[in-house]
Amino acid sequence: MRPDKTLTPFEVRIYRHYRIVHGVRIALAFILTFLIVRLVQVPEGTWPLITLVVVMGPISFWGNVVPRAFERIGGTILGAALGLVALRLELFSLPLMLIWCALAMFLCGYLTLGKRPYQALLIGITLSVVVGSPSGDMEVALWRSGDVIFGSLLAMLFTSVLPQRAFIHWRIQMAKLIGDFNRIYQAGFSPNLVERPRLDKPLQKVLSDVVKMRALITPASKETHIQKGIYEAIQTTSRNMVCTLEMQINAYWASRESHFLMINARTLRDVQLMTQRTFEALSQALHEGNPSPALANNEKLAEIVQELRTLMRDEQYGELVETSIHGYVWLSMELARQLERLSQLICRALRK
Repeated sequence: MRPDKTLTPFEVRIYRHYRIVHGVRIALAFILTFLIVRLVQVPEGTWPLITLVVVMGPISFWGNVVPRAFERIGGTILGAALGLVALRLELFSLPLMLIWCALAMFLCGYLTLGKRPYQALLIGITLSVVVGSPSGDMEVALWRSGDVIFGSLLAMLFTSVLPQRAFIHWRIQMAKLIGDFNRIYQAGFSPNLVERPRLDKPLQKVLSDVVKMRALITPASKETHIQKGIYEAIQTTSRNMVCTLEMQINAYWASRESHFLMINARTLRDVQLMTQRTFEALSQALHEGNPSPALANNEKLAEIVQELRTLMRDEQYGELVETSIHGYVWLSMELARQLERLSQLICRALRK
């Protein structure tokens, strides 16, 4: 897929309500599978429906569909084969059949805690379905095995129709995260406030949202072939920016005297305005797929940061080296540096 593809309002609306879309998808898949089972009169017809729900339950991004498809097929076939062997052994010796099932379930439990837990889970589920048939009834066992495979194939088919892409979901979530960050930034440094705003909960929520986005890194990387390191760097930079902003707000409201000095400092106000514009440009770039405006803002932000360094060396603040105003100025430069890095990383992802 093209990383720089413009997101339409319809796509944004769909991905913002992905839980509803996923529920509708499973509901339609269940109804269609039920009709197929009834019209074709598939023996043991409850098992395709059960398998469909079990397989489609977890949300499947496109980056996970292909590898999980092989896991589904492999786990189902292996579980069915183990179950058929168990039924065959039962004709000769029940203890031998129980030992075989115990070994098979040990394999299932062992692999569940490995790299492919989903495939291991399907091995155990299919084995349970097959050995649950009447003793020695291979026909019922074969039908159940086939029904489980049939249900898995239908689940793959329905999942592949208009699948949700993790990269698009990541772009929407990242744009929302930057928008929330910008609102907190504006509230924390608004010159119209006389008292410090309460922003602890919004900051905590933004940090929680950053952590949740980690689940999208692997499937998004598979979809776009962008290195996971870029996503990880964006993740780390976003988390660091939240911490820097919290400290910067603390410095901004540390004392009444320093607060009024910072309000009247033109360069500091310019930094705030340019930072807000950069946030807005980044959010827009994530929706439109065009990183050029964000890069242009980066250059202007870098020029203002140079003025901040000059401000730090200004003689009028020589006696305030240990006060909050120097801490605020330093944190402003640090946040600008982190924002510049975040812009570069996002632009690399969109230009891949």
